[in-house]
Parts: sequence; C-alpha cells; structure tokens
Amino acid sequence: MIPCEIAVKSVIPAIRAYIAKELILKHKLKQADVAQPLGITQTAVSKYFRHVRGRAIRVDQTKEIRDMMDGVASKIADKEITGSQLTLTFCEICRTVRQSGLMCELCKRADPTLDIVLCNVCTNGKACTPCS
Repeated sequence: MIPCEIAVKSVIPAIRAYIAKELILKHKLKQADVAQPLGITQTAVSKYFRHVRGRAIRVDQTKEIRDMMDGVASKIADKEITGSQLTLTFCEICRTVRQSGLMCELCKRADPTLDIVLCNVCTNGKACTPCS
C-alpha cells in the first residue's frame, strides 16, 4: 500500500472522528447537522462519536494538528467553510499528519519489511504534492 491508501483508510476517518466529536461536544451540534458538511451519514457520525470508526490513529497528538482540526470544526459550526475549502483543509491536515511521522507505524503494519527509520516518503516535506 502507498501512504495515500493508508491515509484514506486511517487518517481521514480519524480526522472526521475528531471534528465530529468537537462539533457535537463543543459546538453542541446534532449528529445530522454534523453529517451534512462532512459529507457523511448520521450513522457514520454516530460511529465516529462512539469510537467505532476512526480510531486506527490518534491524530490529536500534536498541538498543531489539534489546532487545525479545531479551526475546521469552528468554521463548520459557524458555516464559514465551503465543500471545496473543506476538502483542501482535510488534505492539509492529512499532509501535516504524514509529515509529523504519526502515520509511520501504520505503514509498518501494512508493510512489515519497511524500515520506518530510513523511510522519508511522508516526512520529506513533499507528501501528497499532487494535492497541493
């Protein structure tokens, strides 16, 4: 698996889970109101909220990433972000997660032969360049 495949299966759901939980707990939104801007179902929001989904990686381990996700949650709650802006912001958060090295263990699980000490695919500053 290439890092983007791993990110789609683990990082993006973890970002959604964090943002969904923020919107419900901090901004007091209902699950249905959280689902619509995130482009997911109310059932998916419920699963994220209950940690049934989006728990393969803890994306809130750094202040920088937490601040990015909190900012997205606030913009969603205040209806200050469009779908395309949200997409670009998710890409930026994902890129930051990858560059921070938080995803390395997931890559190692996907490919046990990978030497995560020598690998710099995500941490070289060019992660997901085509999305930029």
